[in-house]
Amino acid sequence: MAKGLDVGTMNILSARQDGSETVFVQQRNSFVEIEYSDMAEQMLSRSEVLHIQKDDKVYVVGDDALNFANIFNEETRRPMQHGILSSEESSAIPMIKLITEQVVGEPARRNERLFYSSPADPIDSDLSTLYHEKTLESMLGDMGYDPEPINEGMAVIYSELADNNFTGLGISFGAGMTNVCLAYYAVPVMKFSIARGGDWIDEQTAQATGTPVDKVTSIKEDDFKLDFRTDVGGVEGALAIYYENLLDYVIEHITREVDEEDVEEGLDVPVVVTGGTSSPVGFEDLFADHLKDATIPFSISDVRSAAEPMYSVASGALVAARSEEGEDDGSAEATAAEPEAAED
Repeated sequence: MAKGLDVGTMNILSARQDGSETVFVQQRNSFVEIEYSDMAEQMLSRSEVLHIQKDDKVYVVGDDALNFANIFNEETRRPMQHGILSSEESSAIPMIKLITEQVVGEPARRNERLFYSSPADPIDSDLSTLYHEKTLESMLGDMGYDPEPINEGMAVIYSELADNNFTGLGISFGAGMTNVCLAYYAVPVMKFSIARGGDWIDEQTAQATGTPVDKVTSIKEDDFKLDFRTDVGGVEGALAIYYENLLDYVIEHITREVDEEDVEEGLDVPVVVTGGTSSPVGFEDLFADHLKDATIPFSISDVRSAAEPMYSVASGALVAARSEEGEDDGSAEATAAEPEAAED
């Protein structure tokens, strides 16, 4: 057995192979604090709400956290910020440990191989990803796994570009960061991250419209479409504006990094976009339209979106783990099929 793990700012997802199917388990990477009482503890336990008690507080964790936050008109708290463990959240490590344990489960055997996503250092920020990466490695090792980090952008290549010999530009639009990787026959040519993602869109929209951030997130996740037919003065109109701004910002940095890396001009590659932030209908077309005006020194054959944007990074991590552990028929490509089943 082997597993893939996507440790995202907004969601944590695991992937494992069950026969011919890829099975996913997902939890929201957030929590909310409520006052402790015996009755509250009993009701949470009876309802199987994921939570932990500490002193006179109860922390509701995962998918239920957003529901509780909306009910009590509070903001959720995050173990991660800007794609890495939050230095401002004292409960970050115990909370992310609890969520990860629920998502990945116990290893099938001691030292089961597990590849987990790790962002590249951002080129537009002084943030370092080393502490985040090593902390997750230690945590997963303590759980009985044999963990190995995989660059998030490279995981997209493994997941989505098997039919193109793992050659192309993979872009993961996450909540905390946007990760970019250009690979040639599974060898990374260029990889970096940008310290903007879905959270940046939500925060800017909230500030512009005077709407709570969690409310903006809920609106974005509830059938929001990038069709520019909504009222410019509303939340959806503001979301569309900041989505466009993010895409221009990402493309600007891709162009700059390609020039600095001196990437071969003769390349003709596909671009695949994935991640939760890329989920709205119209995102793929909007990105392709903005990409037309970019002065990138290689050809782009097409722009495509992952069939399941939320699962792409976890799926790619699983491909890498299975390939290294040798559980497939000898090639990574055999494991890179689209996901056939998912668990919530």
